[in-house]
Amino acid sequence: MFVTYLLSTEHGLQDIIVIIKDVIFLEEIGRLLQHTRENAGISLKEVSEDLDIDEAILENIEDGKSGAFSDVFTLKEYVANYAKYLGLDYEKIIDEFNEFVFEATSKIPVKDIEKQIESNMKSDSEEKKVISPYTKKEKKVKNGIYVIIYVVLVLLLILAVIWSVKQITINNQNATAISYGK
Repeated sequence: MFVTYLLSTEHGLQDIIVIIKDVIFLEEIGRLLQHTRENAGISLKEVSEDLDIDEAILENIEDGKSGAFSDVFTLKEYVANYAKYLGLDYEKIIDEFNEFVFEATSKIPVKDIEKQIESNMKSDSEEKKVISPYTKKEKKVKNGIYVIIYVVLVLLLILAVIWSVKQITINNQNATAISYGK
């Protein structure tokens, strides 16, 4: 596949970049974006402010560091916006980017993919899930402990009432004995 990009320079001349490969790689996309930006006299900071993208992200794109991005779709969006901003044919660049992603991911063995799916399923099942009060299953609690605690509390309450009554009775008898002068 031949991919040709025309870049304008400060003097209005055209630089032609021809990439002869089966697939264009992210490093080459990054070099193209960087070369176009530099020829236009735009600083990385200016691009960052205009596109509302961190400078570090733009540097990673220009350096071709695809490993710095955890999400290929976000990377694709950044590349497309950056290419549009620089006035490049972003659709052609995204087509090349998609081929790069396909080429990179199609080399992953099926067994590795299956292992990753299994490990993801295990980690998902181990994670605590949020339970709605409407779907929440009640946990079975050992009721024996609660019954014993309840009985002990009731007995203590009964003993406290009996002791209070006895104290009142003893105080009344003492008061009566004192008032009668016994």
